[in-house]
Formats: sequence, C-alpha cells, structure tokens
Amino acid sequence: MSTTVETVSAAARTAPAAVIVAIDGPSGTGKSSTSKAVAAKLGLSYLDTGAQYRAITWWMLNNGIDVQDAMEVATAATKPVIVSGTDPAAPTITVDGEDAAGPIRTQEVTSKVSAVSAVPEVRARITELQRSIAAAAEIGIVVEGRDIGTTVLPDADLKIFLTASPEARAARRSGELKGSDLATTKEALIKRDTADSSRKTSPLAKADDAVEVDTTDLTLQQVIECVVTLVEEKRAAK
Repeated sequence: MSTTVETVSAAARTAPAAVIVAIDGPSGTGKSSTSKAVAAKLGLSYLDTGAQYRAITWWMLNNGIDVQDAMEVATAATKPVIVSGTDPAAPTITVDGEDAAGPIRTQEVTSKVSAVSAVPEVRARITELQRSIAAAAEIGIVVEGRDIGTTVLPDADLKIFLTASPEARAARRSGELKGSDLATTKEALIKRDTADSSRKTSPLAKADDAVEVDTTDLTLQQVIECVVTLVEEKRAAK
C-alpha cells in the first residue's frame, strides 16, 4: 500500500501543472491555428469561443430571429443548447444535438455574428458556458477569443494578445477564403474590428497583464513556439 501511495505522490509531483491560457486578438492574427497547436503540443484542452457565438448566430438565423432586433435576440438567447468538444485535434460544436461545425462558417453567419455578439444577454449566456468549460478542464485549457483575458477568465494563468497588421491579416484570411478579394477582405476585417472594439459589453481589448505578440512578420510555427515557451515558463513557475 505504501508503495502505491508513494508512486501516486511521485506522479503528482512530476505531472505538469494545470494552466488556463487566454489567447485574444482580432481575426487573421493566427489565434485558432496557434491555440489548437499549443493545446495539442502541451496536452491541454482547447476552446474556440468564437465558434460558440457563431453557433448561436446560426441558430438565430435558422429560427427566424431578427438578428438586428436586440430585444428579440435577447429573448431567444437561452433557447439553443450549445455543446463544445475540447479536443484540440478534433474540436466539435453542436447546436441542439446537430453538428454545426460547417454551417457556422458561412458568409451569412460571419456577417451577422458581431450584431448578435453585441447583445448583453447573449454575452452573459455564452460567457457562463465558457467559464463552466474552463473550470471543468482538469488538465488545463487554451481558450481563444476576443474578451477572454479581460472578461471571461480575468484570472487566467497566462494571457496572450495576438496582433498583426491589417494587410497581413487580410492576406491570411483571403488565403483561407478561396477566391476572395484582398481589398474587400481587409475592409471586412477592419469593419469587424471596429464593431468588436466599440461594443459596450465586453469589447475586444488587450488585458493590462497580457503578453502582446505581433505575428505580422512571424511564421505560424514561430508564433506557436513563442506561445509554447510562455506557457511552459508559466507552468514551471506554478
């Protein structure tokens, strides 16, 4: 019995400390790719909070909710059941039991998600969901979004804010959206930035204690390595 106890105690001492990592920033900075890769490399769970806002927006559109009517959106905010899988190798999201991973990425959802996300009742509902997922991640989690370090998880162990020039971000997003026009993509990104940064409830902002990483001139692999190093340093200090 004593040998078993000693073995368990030794394992507990050598196991990496659970760490909650908040990664924020605007679209096109490499948030999703970086967050998934870092979580996979370090054995952490992963949560794409933007997908949850897309999911509730998709549900609203499918159920005839006028997404420009904040009161109507607020009333419907608690209705859909959104479930997020946190495996970084295969993140999933369902709405009322239906796989929504593909449908939430349509241009229609993209163009409406800022309006829905700005409604306080929507943010309250999704923020509660995000906090519950983070709290349940025993091994630690990488959570990416726009208000994670400032609002959702203000006590996160490590906060990172990714940035990049509008030109670099537009080029990356155009590469993801085959056939899209670079100038149009840049304009859409700047419009989304303005909407997200100026909303009254939980705007896109860098937390005071966040580490800023400018990804403009970095490869994705370099960004991943930078963030992994920051997480490992934080783990070692716990």
